[in-house]
Amino acid sequence: MPRPYEPYIPQTTGELWDLIGGMMLDAPTFKDDSGYFPGMSIETEFRALNGGIDAVRKKIGEERHAALIALSDRMRALFEADLEDKTGDSQAGRRILYEMEDVLRPERHKGK
Repeated sequence: MPRPYEPYIPQTTGELWDLIGGMMLDAPTFKDDSGYFPGMSIETEFRALNGGIDAVRKKIGEERHAALIALSDRMRALFEADLEDKTGDSQAGRRILYEMEDVLRPERHKGK
């Protein structure tokens, strides 16, 4: 029996930046079609995203942390409303990924 999928929780702003970039490719369902990550889902990817945001909280400060969590919540709701990528909500969710990058931008090259 395969081990349950456990997402990697980013520990630095650089890793969080990478996760946000990768989410663009797998949205809106975040299901793995390759077979390498059975159990990967919207739930596991948002657990990784929010865990990563929490992990860098001290580094980015409370205001930016709160902004990223609010964007994450809004983005997840949009993806869940358009899992078949047909209504435009998923596209709106993907645009939020760019907003998240803008919030992280000051830390982009400090990712340690």
